[in-house]
Amino acid sequence: MENKVFFSYCLYPEIKFETYEPGEKIILLLRAHPFTQLSWILYSVFSLILIFVVNIIISSFFAISQLFLLNCFMAVFLLSFIWFNLLNWYFNVGIVTNRRVIDIDFYAVLYREITVARLDKIQDITVKSGGYFEAFFNYGTIFIQTAGTEANIEFADIPRPAEVVQMIEKLLTKRHGT
Repeated sequence: MENKVFFSYCLYPEIKFETYEPGEKIILLLRAHPFTQLSWILYSVFSLILIFVVNIIISSFFAISQLFLLNCFMAVFLLSFIWFNLLNWYFNVGIVTNRRVIDIDFYAVLYREITVARLDKIQDITVKSGGYFEAFFNYGTIFIQTAGTEANIEFADIPRPAEVVQMIEKLLTKRHGT
């Protein structure tokens, strides 16, 4: 089986994660749809083009050493922006296992939030997908409501939300035996 770590919809991935329990089978690994990342990618490309244009315009006004320093600063800023957005997309994942549903939200390099709902605590699943792009690219947001005081789970902008809900409902049916 090939390793699909850069995909946004991975069926039966061969991964382990921090709260993995022995005997647990990972069924789905979900990330935001790649189309939803287009804004920061286009912003990065536009910024890179802008850096080249600015270099052409201001090259006659600055010494080469000053221009080099300015370019280094802009490159570090742009590469940091790209790196943090890529990390944000890569580490914000939803995981569906045969025992539970896990939402891992990565907010900064040093901060993450992990929300776990056992299958027997899931009460309701809602899919929200509206708009032209969501329909065309087949992505949406899934809200999983849990029983009692447990935190609810949200998988934002994931691909094939209807299929994900069907898989979770199959697991719930197997779990409850109905």
